[in-house]
Amino acid sequence: MNARRLFTLLLAAAAVTPLCFAQGLEAPKGRTILSVSGKIAEKNKGELAVFDMAMIEKLPQHSFTTRTPWYDKPVKFTGPLLSDVLAAVKASGTTLSAVAINDYAISIPMEDVGKYGVLMARLIDDKPIPVRSKGPLFVVYPFDNAAELRTSVYYERSIWQLKALDLK
Repeated sequence: MNARRLFTLLLAAAAVTPLCFAQGLEAPKGRTILSVSGKIAEKNKGELAVFDMAMIEKLPQHSFTTRTPWYDKPVKFTGPLLSDVLAAVKASGTTLSAVAINDYAISIPMEDVGKYGVLMARLIDDKPIPVRSKGPLFVVYPFDNAAELRTSVYYERSIWQLKALDLK
């Protein structure tokens, strides 16, 4: 085998190696703020995928500003898309059961996640969301993007103080 061909093969192997040996979901180093269960392929704590805030911050971050029924003026929400969180755990299924700290639960159809660009906000107006102000995680739809989103159906799906997701 000539040197050029060997070099090309080694270069190709080096490019593929990280994919073959890539680690799954890392373990949280801080306090767990979100657990994901159900139809997921990536787990880091038994049958769960758990996240601390640092893990949430490492996901791609997105922002949008929208009016909501809970604030008297448009608010900027920032955090990962719910689709990015679900991709991190290799989720499948048709429904998300979302549960808040106070055990309020709501079902969110998986089709909403991609169709509307649903956000799992960790910041409001560029500031962390305290628990007393609907935090630390708030599932929110971009209500100003479509009239159909400005209804009680979607307002109810915008669960604040999110603590768990279960894929069904």
